[in-house]
Amino acid sequence: MDPKYVYLFSEGDGKNKKLLGGKGAGLCTMTQIGLPVPPGFVISTEACLDYFERGERFPDRLMEQVRKAVSVVEKAMGRGFGDPENPLLVSVRSGAAVSMPGMMDTILNLGLNDETVQGLSARSGDERFAWDSYRRFISLFAAIALDIDGEHFHNALETMKRDKKSRYDTDLTTDDLRELVNIYKLIVRGNFG
Repeated sequence: MDPKYVYLFSEGDGKNKKLLGGKGAGLCTMTQIGLPVPPGFVISTEACLDYFERGERFPDRLMEQVRKAVSVVEKAMGRGFGDPENPLLVSVRSGAAVSMPGMMDTILNLGLNDETVQGLSARSGDERFAWDSYRRFISLFAAIALDIDGEHFHNALETMKRDKKSRYDTDLTTDDLRELVNIYKLIVRGNFG
């Protein structure tokens, strides 16, 4: 039998922080007692340990289990991951068995891309919000997942604000944010390929 690496919030043992991490176990408990928690899942600490034991290669069947869990979340939310008209956006949060405030990374709005930003814009009725979310996603993903220095994105934002004579991020227009997304993508390509 294949090891189980992925636990829906509805099925994880909320007492097993060693397996699910403190945050994951807490989300499982809250879901199971009926609190209004968006659907989601936890990738176990065993998957992480196996990843390192395998020389930083994903364990067999991990991605199959993740895809199945994403499918359950898509169905529950009535949205599709990568669906350009009705995109499902997710947050990816790291966790540990013991609390480590400020030490664990979070990537918000995973699922945004050049197509899904259009769907988010249409569904929210706020094009500026959609492009600002996309901008933020690129900078978070690049810094956390690709280990690109976040200062590159901060400098690009500050340069744009200076050039547009904007005091705050919120002063930037939708067109400014579209341009900034393209600059951020160039930063990623230049630093990561």
